[in-house]
Amino acid sequence: MGLLTFSINVTLDGCVDHQVGIADDETHAFFTRLMDDGGAMLWGRVTYEMMESYWPAVARGDVEAPPAIREWAVKLEAKPKYVVSSTRKDFPWTNSHHIAEDLRTGVQTLKDATPAGVLLGSGKLAIELDRLDLIDEYKLLVHPRIAGHGPTLYQGGLPSTRRLELVSAKPLRNGVVAMHYRRGR
Repeated sequence: MGLLTFSINVTLDGCVDHQVGIADDETHAFFTRLMDDGGAMLWGRVTYEMMESYWPAVARGDVEAPPAIREWAVKLEAKPKYVVSSTRKDFPWTNSHHIAEDLRTGVQTLKDATPAGVLLGSGKLAIELDRLDLIDEYKLLVHPRIAGHGPTLYQGGLPSTRRLELVSAKPLRNGVVAMHYRRGR
């Protein structure tokens, strides 16, 4: 069984708006390494639609992008992508699959079938999966910014506090800190 790893950019005040972080070669290289190490991507519908509206064009070369960003896009194009949605059934982006069954069963089945692990990149979906005790690790890029607005990490709340064990903390040259936590059991 593979691990389910939640990874996202977050500011010091907890904002997960993808437009407020530092999007440079170093942060893209971090996420490219995470994607390389994992066997599949997992998103909610909203994140999938945001990603599908941009990254396939970058991978095709239709959008100008620096080499690190293009590398991410090309690898993302090839990676299996799983989407949780109750409102959309058709996911035409290359290697995209719909998780149509019960959330717990669908994600557990995906974890069981993906020994290299699954990389979760949706904040709202993370709340639901954390409530189901399905997230094993957290790899957060903490940006040296205070956004002053939302959406924020775990905005919907959890029924109880999650204890995490620090695995590593690595500062990047751009001031971002890569934090790796494992779920305390």
